[in-house]
Amino acid sequence: MLTVLTNQSAGSLGSSMASRTSQKAAYAASSASGQQLTRAGAGQPSASAAERLLLADPVSVQVEDGHPLGSNSGMGLTAFYYALILVVSGMLGADVLHSQVDAALGYGHSDVGPWRRQRRLVAASRARTFAVAATLMLGLSLVMGSLIMGAAVGLLGMDAAHLPQLWLLSVSAVAAVGVGALALLAAYGSPGMLLVTMVFIAMAVPSAGATTPVEALPGFYRGLAQFEPLRQITGGVRSILYFDARGAAGLTRAWVMTGAALAAGLGFGFGVTWLYDRRGLHRHRVPRRGCFPD
Repeated sequence: MLTVLTNQSAGSLGSSMASRTSQKAAYAASSASGQQLTRAGAGQPSASAAERLLLADPVSVQVEDGHPLGSNSGMGLTAFYYALILVVSGMLGADVLHSQVDAALGYGHSDVGPWRRQRRLVAASRARTFAVAATLMLGLSLVMGSLIMGAAVGLLGMDAAHLPQLWLLSVSAVAAVGVGALALLAAYGSPGMLLVTMVFIAMAVPSAGATTPVEALPGFYRGLAQFEPLRQITGGVRSILYFDARGAAGLTRAWVMTGAALAAGLGFGFGVTWLYDRRGLHRHRVPRRGCFPD
């Protein structure tokens, strides 16, 4: 008897692919062994029909769940969708803060229903503006991470243990994505949101390894999976939800890559804004040629 163990925490598609491959290998091994046993027993005509049938197919294959999950685990997809919500929340929070900080400094207007407001222009440097937005993002991540976990676990009943670690990773993930998005917006302005969408969604979702295993992806996406934030966050959330928050199951890598992403976002944002300020590209000054500031 040969038992094939499945793993729902790899996602429904990944689990079914591995199960089919394992069963195919088991049946092929049984057929090859049966041919050898049949040839070895050919000189024993006294064998019954049942014995000859057993010799031809000697292996009985059974499929069992090797890592059972709770009923509210979405068949192993709750980790992916939870991580995706964290990433999207960080992006949206950065976009809102970017526009609101600009409106507060007079570089843009704010609309509330039918009311439109334009503040007096404040001559703030680009680096200081990014510092204010990044600080607000760190504070906002505390609120957003708490609300996301409360809604997923408290309202929707998602199976989850190690709630303090899940909360801390949620807050850190939102902060890292938000600061990275703010850095791209500070460097490229409004078109930076397109780049943010490409980096955190368009290239991140296919390479997350949640719906489709990384091993089944083209080489380009396997390369992206090494550093894309969604892939790392999904691994950390999966470790907390399904594997008792073990570091070797992806939690350690998630913490390292989340910290590296936060540091890279801060470094890139301050580096670019400092360079703009140093070259005199202040937002409150009208350039001699080219585009006019807000």
